[in-house]
Amino acid sequence: MAEKKGFIIVNTGDGKGKTTAALGTALRACGHGMRVLVLQFIKGTWHYGELDAAKRLAPELEIVPMGEGFVDPARKPPDPRDVAAAEKCFARFEQAAASGKYDIIILDEIGYALNYGLLQVEKVVTLLKRKPEALHVILTGRDMPKELVEIADTVTEMKEIKHVFRKGVKGIKGIEF
Repeated sequence: MAEKKGFIIVNTGDGKGKTTAALGTALRACGHGMRVLVLQFIKGTWHYGELDAAKRLAPELEIVPMGEGFVDPARKPPDPRDVAAAEKCFARFEQAAASGKYDIIILDEIGYALNYGLLQVEKVVTLLKRKPEALHVILTGRDMPKELVEIADTVTEMKEIKHVFRKGVKGIKGIEF
């Protein structure tokens, strides 16, 4: 049911809402009977509300956390376990894109995986350029590399104006996770 031309969409910036916007698109797509796969590059074993929601929207929506959780961006070289997890997630994307099973694939937090040196930008660009024509791909994460911004059809930058975290408020269930 996807349109003939699949788009590459980037949600980036330092503000809240990158993943939330991608999941909003997923919700809308599921309402039209489209199949959506969300691959999470950083999120791992923690429990997130979107996982329970996805179970309710299955089989149209599938969310797969594949990361190790917290990644130390200052660690050089990166932890080999984080690199292996990111490569495994990317391989899952490559397989899923080729399968024809999905209308949309969301690469959640891939910007972080790229900026932390867990994946190579060139590898991602190459696959996006040869993705199936009808497949939509949404990429999320801060500081999205310019190479991905350049090939994207739509780029949205979320800008933080104010956030309750700055007042010491911890993550709120249903809002932050």
